[in-house]
Amino acid sequence: MSDPADRRPIASRNTASARRITGFLVRRNLTPNAISMLSMAAAAMAGLAFACAGGHWAGLILAALACQMRLLCNLFDGLVAVEGGKGGPDGPFWNEAPDRISDLLIFAGLGWAVGRPDLGYLTGALAVLTAYIRELGRANGAGNDFSGPFAKPQRMALITLAAVAQALVLLAGSDLPVLLWALWILLAGTALTVLRRSWRQIRQLGGLPR
Repeated sequence: MSDPADRRPIASRNTASARRITGFLVRRNLTPNAISMLSMAAAAMAGLAFACAGGHWAGLILAALACQMRLLCNLFDGLVAVEGGKGGPDGPFWNEAPDRISDLLIFAGLGWAVGRPDLGYLTGALAVLTAYIRELGRANGAGNDFSGPFAKPQRMALITLAAVAQALVLLAGSDLPVLLWALWILLAGTALTVLRRSWRQIRQLGGLPR
């Protein structure tokens, strides 16, 4: 894992329930790398559920739950590694690589769900690029930039809400394309995040006036 000072600020990390669950995972000898791998499995489930939902509300609810499971894995791999003291020398790899695969899996599935796989792939690529710009900033000495407006937590929140909303719309007998609207918002918001992080990094490095 990376330096704790460079971790994404997450309020739930400091809750009593998070500490209890972390302790339980540590006592069961579950490694942070294994939890990171589970996050990819959750993302694959989400992407598959989206792609195969076929306009059925149950598939969308499953996708929403899997997206949240992915986020929980992202939370607890870091907690087990840092607070639980189980981080290994290859932790930085497992902290980052599974997340990038997860982004692609979820957005690809979302794109297929709305009949626009091109939008899904493009949004997934932009999501990977946000992380690349962040890591590039850290390597350049500008520090990790977790700014949005559509960092990973915001992307997953919107996807989850859109999936639930689309399920409710289907149950109501409507055909409003909530997921498609959400994908367009995600595409624009993630592109804006890439541009904002790039601008902030270049300015931090002295390439632009403050």
